[in-house]
Amino acid sequence: MNTPHTAGLPIAGLEAVYDSLAEAIDRAGDAKATLFLVKLALLNANALGDAERFSEHIAAALRDL
Repeated sequence: MNTPHTAGLPIAGLEAVYDSLAEAIDRAGDAKATLFLVKLALLNANALGDAERFSEHIAAALRDL
């Protein structure tokens, strides 16, 4: 199910999100970083409310690692 998507964050917003995420990963520490990222992903998937779209995001994130 492809739902219409409004424009994403502007560059400044993406930079702020990146900074917050990097800081949170550092705070979680190496031992808990993966758990933190899984919890964050599940919270965001729930907020997104679209499992298919979330799967598309996973595929996009895996490309060109």
